[in-house]
Amino acid sequence: MKLAVVGGGSTYTPELIDGFARLRDTLPIEELVLVDPAADRLELVGGLARRIFAKQGHPGRIVTTSDVDAGVADADAVLLQLRVGGQAARNQDETWPLECGCVGQETTGAGGLAKALRTVPVVLDIAERVRRTNPNAWIIDFTNPVGIVTRALLQAGHKAVGLCNVAIGFQRKFARLLDVAPGEVHLDHVGLNHLTWETGVRLGGPGGDDILPRLLAEHGDAVAEDLRMPRALVDRLGVVPSYYLRYFYQHDAVVEELKTKPSRAAEVAEMERELLKMYGDPTLDEKPELLAKRGGAFYSEAAVDLAASLLGNGGSPYQVVNTVNNGTLPFLPDDAVIEVQATVDGKGAKPLAVPRLDPLFAGLVAHVTGYEDLALQAALHGGRERVFKALLAHPLVGQYAHAQALTDRLIAHNREHLAWA
Repeated sequence: MKLAVVGGGSTYTPELIDGFARLRDTLPIEELVLVDPAADRLELVGGLARRIFAKQGHPGRIVTTSDVDAGVADADAVLLQLRVGGQAARNQDETWPLECGCVGQETTGAGGLAKALRTVPVVLDIAERVRRTNPNAWIIDFTNPVGIVTRALLQAGHKAVGLCNVAIGFQRKFARLLDVAPGEVHLDHVGLNHLTWETGVRLGGPGGDDILPRLLAEHGDAVAEDLRMPRALVDRLGVVPSYYLRYFYQHDAVVEELKTKPSRAAEVAEMERELLKMYGDPTLDEKPELLAKRGGAFYSEAAVDLAASLLGNGGSPYQVVNTVNNGTLPFLPDDAVIEVQATVDGKGAKPLAVPRLDPLFAGLVAHVTGYEDLALQAALHGGRERVFKALLAHPLVGQYAHAQALTDRLIAHNREHLAWA
């Protein structure tokens, strides 16, 4: 089995490598190719990756290359975890929206749109290269904004599934609170990428008893603290929203908070400098503790599980993925990409049935889906007017003056990445 990781020079890659090494029985990789244009980073990450495999006794071969075509050739699955523009572009995504009184964040709002515009054309080019070398290969997208990127891939006819670590993070946290094995916790997880709610928490599978009311009654303070939301809000919702909902439910307070501290991109950039120094130590043969602060917890385990299922090597019976709606949420277009529990096998992901979604959540899902449709059109076809309409449609922008000012800033800060600009 051959896997390729595009964006393999990321400082987060050793977490993925550790998962591949520990779970080699689930996903027996013979060759792993790390693909990245940043040769200096790739050399450091690749060296540590080989040492991790060696220490854990993994027999697979790790190859590094900056040549996308060579890297993805004959791969059974290709994982996408790239960041067009690096942390510098992310830092801009998180700062210039604040000048207009809007949330600055890399996956939602104006910053999220900027990232989509930079990313979608690059991902589609990579996917076409994969299709030319191996049309049967699966593409697993971890590149944000996952929902929009996955929708672009699926609409272009690629064999793609989107992956996010929010759900597996909740599963592990709830399992700790309930003192049960993670595999015993099944989530009624519904929404769009980075716009989801846990509407039920069941023990033993989809048909298990819903213990969410008990979880909130006994551990509501811990859940709310982890979300950085008021306990009263969580109680009134009666569900567990993803962390990203605080940008919607507490928008103005979050804007004021973000204005008073360095961007998350600046914090991550400093971590990356330290991590790359560590990776250069030839005696380091395991992922360092600092990596846990980098973000993306449990991504490696979710990625192994998903790849194993898509490639016919088992995997969990139910997994939270980003895939085509096809009537699962009847108020959305069939070609919308949603994030829900699904069964996954060699044919792809098939969403489980979802009970009628409360209008409090369904309305926001429909609103953001409309924005995502406009965002994808802007990413595919460019143009200032398309950017403006996408921003005007986003519930975190929504005002004419804001949309005008944000359009100017988005184009100015991203001109080098936008062919049409």
